[in-house]
Amino acid sequence: MPPAVDGAFARWLAEQTGRLLVDLRREQGLGDAAALRAAGDKRAHDLIMTLLARWRPGDAVLSEEGVPDDPARLTADRVWIVDPLDGTREYGEPDRVDWAVHIGLWVRGCATPFRLAAGAVALPAQGRVLGTDFPPGYPPMSAASAHGDVLLACSRSRPPEFLAEVARRVGATLVPMGSAGAKIAAVVAGDVDGYLHAGGQYEWDSAAPVAVATATGLHASRIDGSALEYNKSDPTLPDVVVCRKDLAPRLLAAVRSSR
Repeated sequence: MPPAVDGAFARWLAEQTGRLLVDLRREQGLGDAAALRAAGDKRAHDLIMTLLARWRPGDAVLSEEGVPDDPARLTADRVWIVDPLDGTREYGEPDRVDWAVHIGLWVRGCATPFRLAAGAVALPAQGRVLGTDFPPGYPPMSAASAHGDVLLACSRSRPPEFLAEVARRVGATLVPMGSAGAKIAAVVAGDVDGYLHAGGQYEWDSAAPVAVATATGLHASRIDGSALEYNKSDPTLPDVVVCRKDLAPRLLAAVRSSR
């Protein structure tokens, strides 16, 4: 039986889904990457929906793979915002560990940042899960920033056009990675100092990782500094910045100057 408390349940659900994806990757192999990716997306989504229907039957769900979207979530008090396989591209590539499972919970009227009441990010190929039930401590500065440099995680395939100028203004080195969850996990771990993305994300890309990041005390916002909003009728949430609090004013100022 899974844990009753939402944060621990989110971790459990992320772990179960991650285990399925690791087993599928091993059993099916990487010979047909497209088929593996499609199977991973579907089977992870189906498992999450089955377990939520069994253990949280009164809650609504917003999933990347949930087509069509159920508009009942807009009036629901509790909505699970999930990405069954974040970093699908990396999942189908040999030796990539930067793919993740996102399990976030939005609760109407919740006092936590952005109404994200619980969240967990599984990094199955790395053998770890980050969750709001036992949030990591505030991360140390990255080794580079201790020597005057800043490390910024960014998209492997579609970094914002202005990001190179932002990096120049803050004295940063860009670190390309897959999966928004893996990038935000790198900030939480102190491997990098921040993550910035613009132009093409949805609520499920950031909800769970942001829940974990804010539980550790990190800064999270839109790239203009405004608050992130979840469970909207249009789930597009195209940009996000997650970083150390001391870096946030410089990073946001650099974005304003560079766009």
